[in-house]
Amino acid sequence: MRSPSSWLFAKEWRELMASRAWWVMLLVIGPLVGMSFIGAVTAYGELSGVNGTAAGVGEAFSPLVGIWAPTFSACELAAAFLLPFVGIRLVSGDRHSGALKIEMQHPLSSFARVSIKGAVLLAGWLIATMPAVIGVMLWASYGGSIYVPELVTVIAGHVLNGCLTIALAATAAALTEHPATAAIVTLTVTVGSWLINFAAAVNGGWWERAAAYTPTAMVAEFQRGLWRADVTLVAACLILAGMALAAIWLRLGVTVRRRVQETGALAIALSLAIAAASIVTASADTSESRRNSFSTNEEAALRTITGDLRIEAH
Repeated sequence: MRSPSSWLFAKEWRELMASRAWWVMLLVIGPLVGMSFIGAVTAYGELSGVNGTAAGVGEAFSPLVGIWAPTFSACELAAAFLLPFVGIRLVSGDRHSGALKIEMQHPLSSFARVSIKGAVLLAGWLIATMPAVIGVMLWASYGGSIYVPELVTVIAGHVLNGCLTIALAATAAALTEHPATAAIVTLTVTVGSWLINFAAAVNGGWWERAAAYTPTAMVAEFQRGLWRADVTLVAACLILAGMALAAIWLRLGVTVRRRVQETGALAIALSLAIAAASIVTASADTSESRRNSFSTNEEAALRTITGDLRIEAH
């Protein structure tokens, strides 16, 4: 006899396979990634000195900047404008068809049900990003250089961005009654994060600190080979909180007052978790050119300093 979790996973997988939104995303993301990859390879070939001037190319134009960043940027666009509709369709569809009431008859917690839906959506997102993986294989077949740590960092950033989008879509679908309303809420949050980045560029200060945790800024740092612990932890907190909030509001038999109280408690816990994660300073530079840190010789020289180091910046 199948367990409730395996039954729900199979049911959600069939829903994903029957989703027109998912198939549209597959049809669109392929040309997007393909055009980005072709443009990146062409520009890389022109700027890397094809006509016998290849000396010093690695210092001026690395695959991280010239190939991986523009190619995977197409996935960022798909995550912002296509993936939310797939997530909303998977979560809201059960409420409108009545399938959610059948799901609630199985001995599964609301958070477990939402987590299974999120896992199916993540699997669908990974399948949708296969054109970018094909681009990596094509680059290798061309004889291009691949530095695995920086490539893994870029991929991890886009997977994390996809998880954030899935959590946002699940939350919007759970809080609203209609998929169209959920889509508007998701788009509003996306545009709002862009406005924060704009305000940070103009005003700096606290706006700049807040903008560092927006999806756009997070992906940009991963795309340059920088893996920050605080950004990763804040993103993980937002993902868990989004899924938990969706689980709270998908419990149809619970009173609205209790769900509001639980939402308030979740907001307080999320604020404390983000405050704790934001003070973590660990980071890793995975770029082959060490563009985010000192060179090996400079690091060795800095380690020999035993006293205080004073830096005056102008």
